[in-house]
Amino acid sequence: MHVVLVADHAAINGGQAKVAIESALGLAARGVRVSLFAAVGPVDPRLEPAGIRVVCLEQDDVTTARSKLAFAAQAIWNGAARRALARELAACDPRDTVVHVHAFAKALSPSIGTALRASGLPCLYTMHEFFLVCPTGGFYAYPEQRICHRTPMSAACIGANCDARSYPRKVARMIRHVGLSHVARLPELFSHVVTISDLQESVVRPLMPPGTVFHRVDNPIAVARAPVPGDAPGDFLFVGRISTEKGAPIFAEAARRAGVRAVFVGDGPERADLAARYPEAEMRGWRDAAGVQALMRQARALVFPSVWYEGQPLTVYEALACGTPVIVSDACAGREAVTDGETGFWFHSGDPDALADHLRRLSDNTLAARMGRAAYDRYWAAPLSLDAHLDRLGDVYEAVLRGAAARAAIGGPVERPLATA
Repeated sequence: MHVVLVADHAAINGGQAKVAIESALGLAARGVRVSLFAAVGPVDPRLEPAGIRVVCLEQDDVTTARSKLAFAAQAIWNGAARRALARELAACDPRDTVVHVHAFAKALSPSIGTALRASGLPCLYTMHEFFLVCPTGGFYAYPEQRICHRTPMSAACIGANCDARSYPRKVARMIRHVGLSHVARLPELFSHVVTISDLQESVVRPLMPPGTVFHRVDNPIAVARAPVPGDAPGDFLFVGRISTEKGAPIFAEAARRAGVRAVFVGDGPERADLAARYPEAEMRGWRDAAGVQALMRQARALVFPSVWYEGQPLTVYEALACGTPVIVSDACAGREAVTDGETGFWFHSGDPDALADHLRRLSDNTLAARMGRAAYDRYWAAPLSLDAHLDRLGDVYEAVLRGAAARAAIGGPVERPLATA
């Protein structure tokens, strides 16, 4: 089997790239021939020594672009990426090649769809976010600070100023979405879609063409198993982007009402404001993975107050693997990892009083320790390891290839599968 992974970045800069690159390395270690096609460098130094062919265009993303106008044009339709991907795919054997797209919205653009379609190769897409169906990618109205339930590209959607920065940027994203839907026709092209949570599938299924096959593949969690600490639990911990949609202000306010200390690990647009408004909160900045996990093992609980859907929030699973209970918003996909009342608590999204109630409850050392042990035992009974991820991914690739071979054998046009899974 030859797996061609397509992603915006060739190095880890977030969850999407981490999953793509770690799976590339894992597949290569299993003897699978792997190629990675990406727009933005640098290239992870582990890839080529592992025997992985890397094609990196050394293009910009929004963080490195010197000309925002030029980057907007690239984000809408990246002609250079389309041509380069077409050349790469032309050399692939359709009998054993599967193309797995992880990301396109931050650099590659929907233009890759025309190259994929012209190649005739079987392909699939992992829904790390929602750009395939939502022009802003998150089903979140930033000015309103709430989940957006408008139908994508409806009149209500087109007229809504829901972008994180400005309405003109949303206009550019809607133009890109028109290209995605009507030129590249990506939703039709990706007849196989990998989802990473039940919530995510329930949101996107009604917006995808009938006959789309959904495959659930959990992301791998990189946590080494270690004994649960016997010390008394510490503080309540927030890990991630300190922003409104992640619920950081709700945690700060709830901690004040509960009379407990909020510890923030990360950075983001709300950090300075929260530090000024809540001087009792502790801002520790970013930590590497080992540092974050060390703090999780010491924490009383991880608080995950996100007010948007999320995909599959890895920090929730990491905390459970460390033996730390989790208090999670009931509006986000993180709730699927938490057994309410056993390995943590759900609270009503956006409600600081509801969160404060659970903070007070977990101030009890005995309850926090019991929930931490339950979290640890439940996670490690079926850990989301890289091996488990690769096993499931291999099953999906085989299914995609079998379907393509069956359609080729009858000599008919490539059609969408009729069954869902």
